[in-house]
Amino acid sequence: MAETKYEFGGPFGATAIVVGLPILLYFFVFACNDLSGCPVPSLLEPSSLTLEKLKLETGWPEGGLRDIGSWKVTGVVLLYYLVSLILWRILPAHEVYGTKLPQHDRPLKYRLNAFSTTIIQLFACAIGTYMQGADFIVWTFITDNFVQILTANISIGFLLAIFVYVRSFSVDTKYPNNDLRELAAGGHTGNLIYDFYIGRELNPRVTLPLFGEVDLKTWFEMRPGLTGWVLLDLAFIAKQYRTYGYISDSIVFTSAVQAFYVLDGQYSESGILTMIDITTDGFGFMLSFGDVAWVPFLYSTQCRYLSVYPVHLGWSGIAAVTAVFALGLYIFRAANTQKNIFRTRPDDPRNKGLTYIQTKRGTKLLTAGWWGMARHINYFGDWLQASPFSLPTGFSGYTILPAGSMAVASHAVQMLDGRSAVQGEARGWGIPFTYFYALYFAVLLIHRERRDDAMCSEKYGEDWEKYKKIVRWRILPGVY
Repeated sequence: MAETKYEFGGPFGATAIVVGLPILLYFFVFACNDLSGCPVPSLLEPSSLTLEKLKLETGWPEGGLRDIGSWKVTGVVLLYYLVSLILWRILPAHEVYGTKLPQHDRPLKYRLNAFSTTIIQLFACAIGTYMQGADFIVWTFITDNFVQILTANISIGFLLAIFVYVRSFSVDTKYPNNDLRELAAGGHTGNLIYDFYIGRELNPRVTLPLFGEVDLKTWFEMRPGLTGWVLLDLAFIAKQYRTYGYISDSIVFTSAVQAFYVLDGQYSESGILTMIDITTDGFGFMLSFGDVAWVPFLYSTQCRYLSVYPVHLGWSGIAAVTAVFALGLYIFRAANTQKNIFRTRPDDPRNKGLTYIQTKRGTKLLTAGWWGMARHINYFGDWLQASPFSLPTGFSGYTILPAGSMAVASHAVQMLDGRSAVQGEARGWGIPFTYFYALYFAVLLIHRERRDDAMCSEKYGEDWEKYKKIVRWRILPGVY
């Protein structure tokens, strides 16, 4: 009997992630807030920390756990999902085929229009903002009910993961089958918590009245969470204006590059069909929670921070972070373009002089250009273009002083309600919140590279070992 291969620390790691990540999101919301500071003052003075004091500083609801959620807010969130689904159905779409399914040797067809769906939603919000300004109901609803919206999306992530897990047991494993349904290669180990986390079924689809067949994995990966990320950022821009009467260059830059990241990915939506998320991983808690909760609510942390403590970068600061973003984008695009041209257009003049390894499988492994520098140089570009998400927050950290306080600390900013946000002793202690994304993304890319290396080793055998001797570095030449 073959030994079960686990990833992410196996059942123990899966349990820790399923339990720990939702708690971490709540910690980020309560411990870095607009009530007392980021982090809350008690965390800077552990000796004075008491449960009652911590509840007061974090704004913990009086009703406790039952008040971190709301049926009304959950209904609004579900309405947002419904609107996205309606737009997916009625807007023109590209219908394309993905890669061949491992067990059926046939591809699935996908309906893709995430970019136009998001543009319509943003256009509607632009009209609302033009009419109502920073008090537009969408923006105030988001910031006034942020915790409850987070709870609704965490709940959706869990329920969706439970649904696809239970439904996966109806897959006919006598391949091929008429439904083109398959189990993911690593998703049916027999361990409940691990399979629930990693995902049992490869591409679960449901047929809904009026909407037809919906591919759950691609729909959730490219729509409500990503678009929601942009909407959260915009809501925090409006909040900053309501709080201070102006909008800082840092929050404009951060929201702009994040919006570009989202819209560029949605515009090139078909590109995800060759990614490991779609071709290999099952659809379980890892992706469902990541799509609807982790991505929008973790990735918008920087704009949430800047909405309370504006940072003014100036032209030199904007130029610096723009240069970092542009360099990362260039490396990412140039490397991927070179690989795509090499694979799909062998007669293109740009391939002239490029060295490669001819594998026994009949494919070629590029060993020159960008791909001669590192085996995943594109990952470095991807991380570099994402690092400006955090950089505009600077040495983050602040404390909120009540109205009437004598704010003598440097870098104090005055709110319209009389309160002040000062850095003081909190300076630098906000970094774990605003820079967590950069660290997490680096770990994610390193892990993804390791998974890809293992799959390529199994796929190419000796040719892959030969390739690694020529291209020694994994992601960043001279470093890793």
